[in-house]
Amino acid sequence: MKLLRYGPVGAEKPGILDADGRMRDLSAHVASLDAEALSPRGLQRLRAIDPASLPLVDGEPRLGVPFTGIGKFVAVGLNYSDHAAESGMPSPKEPILFMKATSCLCGPNDDTVQPRDSTKLDWEVELGIVIGTRAQYVPEERALEHVAGYCVVNDVSERDFQLERGSQWDRGKGCDTFGPVGPWLVTTDEVPDPQALDMWLDVNGEPRQRGSTRTMIFGCATLVSYISRFMTLLPGDIITTGTPPGVAMGMKPPRWLVPGDVVTLGIGGLGQQRQRVVAWNG
Repeated sequence: MKLLRYGPVGAEKPGILDADGRMRDLSAHVASLDAEALSPRGLQRLRAIDPASLPLVDGEPRLGVPFTGIGKFVAVGLNYSDHAAESGMPSPKEPILFMKATSCLCGPNDDTVQPRDSTKLDWEVELGIVIGTRAQYVPEERALEHVAGYCVVNDVSERDFQLERGSQWDRGKGCDTFGPVGPWLVTTDEVPDPQALDMWLDVNGEPRQRGSTRTMIFGCATLVSYISRFMTLLPGDIITTGTPPGVAMGMKPPRWLVPGDVVTLGIGGLGQQRQRVVAWNG
């Protein structure tokens, strides 16, 4: 299934894509695509619904984050060896973890707001893992049983905030609009191998990132198992798993995002995003 939420900010409705890629309204069957809906029992109930029986959604409404109840937004740094190299950093021996503020979450096509005093705005196409059942100290061979599905994430970053003001990455990762998620939550039955997904990102139509989840240093099962040793993962939590090479920071010279730029990105089978960069106006 490809689950989604559509409508104005704060008033999104649950939906699903049918076999022809058309948006259908799920409101008569589920009030919200929340932790209960993402549970094995909740997903089983949704699978029993024939999308063709649901009302079509008119037009092209705004898409929101495809599910609710996100308690944690856990991110993994330097998880592609070639990205670590372009960043001038060694490949990690264990996953590097940091947190993105849940207040940075936004729809996949919402504007990216360049923060006040920002000078080094960057992009990162990433695979997001969405937790479906509580995970604590799970063995690697059972880890993916706790996953509800996968999604596209742009780990928008401000490199000056992240790297030049001390060692705490969070300040450069959690600004408002720095967490576009979607367009869909794609359930695990449609993603037989999360380590075989092609990834891409363009800026103003020019190729920037081309990669594959095949080149992750730590794969999805390893990450879920590892993170569950340090914090309990709950339904709705997102793990964003790192980015392949091609970020602005790795270019010589760097080509940072500025207002007016348009970023498009996607992952095979998981959909595409589009963000326009705008200046902060407060």
